[in-house]
Amino acid sequence: MAAAPAAEGAPEDPRDSNSSAESLDRLYPAVGSSKPPRKRTTSQCKSEPPLLRTSKRTIYTAGRPPWYNEHGTQSKEAFVIGLGGGSASGKTTVATMIIEALDVPWVVLLSMDSFYKVLTKQQQEQAASNDFNFDHPDAFDFDLIIATLKKLKQGKSVKIPIYDFTTHSRKKEWKTLYGANVIIFEGIMAFADKELLKLLDLKIFVDTDSDIRLVRRLRRDISERGRDIEGVIKQYNKFVKPAFDQYIQPTMRLADIVVPRGSGNTVAIDLIVQHVHSQLEERKLRWDMAALASAHQCHPLPQTLSVLKSTPQVRGMHTIIRNKETSRDEFIFYSKRLMRLLIEHALSLLPFQSCTVQTPQGQDYEGRTYSGKQITGVSILRAGETMEPALRAVCKDVRIGTILIQTNCNTGEPELHYLRLPKDISEDHVILMDCTVSTGAAAMMAVRVLLDHDVPEDKIFLLSLLMAEMGVHSVAYAFPRVKIITTAVDKKVNDLFRIIPGIGNFGDRYFGTDAPPDWSDDEDALST
Repeated sequence: MAAAPAAEGAPEDPRDSNSSAESLDRLYPAVGSSKPPRKRTTSQCKSEPPLLRTSKRTIYTAGRPPWYNEHGTQSKEAFVIGLGGGSASGKTTVATMIIEALDVPWVVLLSMDSFYKVLTKQQQEQAASNDFNFDHPDAFDFDLIIATLKKLKQGKSVKIPIYDFTTHSRKKEWKTLYGANVIIFEGIMAFADKELLKLLDLKIFVDTDSDIRLVRRLRRDISERGRDIEGVIKQYNKFVKPAFDQYIQPTMRLADIVVPRGSGNTVAIDLIVQHVHSQLEERKLRWDMAALASAHQCHPLPQTLSVLKSTPQVRGMHTIIRNKETSRDEFIFYSKRLMRLLIEHALSLLPFQSCTVQTPQGQDYEGRTYSGKQITGVSILRAGETMEPALRAVCKDVRIGTILIQTNCNTGEPELHYLRLPKDISEDHVILMDCTVSTGAAAMMAVRVLLDHDVPEDKIFLLSLLMAEMGVHSVAYAFPRVKIITTAVDKKVNDLFRIIPGIGNFGDRYFGTDAPPDWSDDEDALST
């Protein structure tokens, strides 16, 4: 299907007196180039068999995070999908459908809407009266977009601005994202910059009828962004439609795949998913979940794992806290006892050096002293914070940090929502605390956060009262120099990612709250 040409006689943007072709000289390749367009895959062919869709629950928790390969070194760059199209064409819906159908771990959805430029006072006044053109390339901070996408593609963390469409301004807070196997970048100007185009491995244009786009925009802007119908229609006629004709529709020729009818075209989405799967396999970034689970079961536990000796006392405390009939008071009491033993055991694994001190009797004593600079505890909220008192009880003046990780309900991916770490943590030995580790998803992301703050991998100690073998293997596979310390390891994780036989939802039993019906043992960190 040939891309539709730009509409003739389309009104020019009030801020730009150049012709349509001149306005697009940022594009790559330039509009009007004699070079033939790249061959595109269109998606109206009914003969293509649809893919069998897998479960809509993305199993991002199985396997290692995307930043490292099996040798613990930096993996290849992520596969970046650019998703362009007119305003309200269904780009976000198509992106979500692709994510669900891909069913691979670690997918990041990055929206161009987050990167509108900060407006001047005069521009703010224009925006308030619907006289500012948000559909012009100059409205976007392309430099920040490119820098952000480059870092994400390399597997590094980035801070994403949060744009408030009701006030037409950036909020003070920022959102943190981490690189992934697949990055989907969507926006009306996704193909409107030649440097940005170089970062896209696959370019998809969502082509939706203009009447449908107008209806969707009316519904969205009125219900979600507090606009009135008159202002929306004024903005559409003055800016949105002319911008589509002048800046957006011509970029269709740059797309590798054109998706007519947007999210209603399931055949197109199946073809896209097939192509992305083949690309991931070429890059060795796709995992067979069943094979991975099997590998966890048959491989011996890693040498970086240290399990507290199962004495009659330790086993007795496990019997009490695992018993569903145990009262909350008893659960808390014996959990605290186990935490204290776990912390003591972990401290014995820290580096020590010989030293000589003099006793009150004037005699020399050949002793040992901690050879590091400082010990810092970091708890993964919420369950991890229950271990802080035990750490404070045995480490004088210990510094404490916290990390909150939650699942994005749209993408199924873990995201960093809150972070408070002491300064100069890069020189410390870090005790990373979480009470249960099932798949290792929260623990792996927390480790990644520490690495991004320059904490050496071999100075990270991951502590948990109970771990599943799957979580132990996942963390050790991703971070082979992180020390993993626990009081017990259970063999199985069920389909809901609950440790079997397990301990139940630690946070709910400790804090006396009710667990949701679909909780997993990593939910304390992922769905607080």
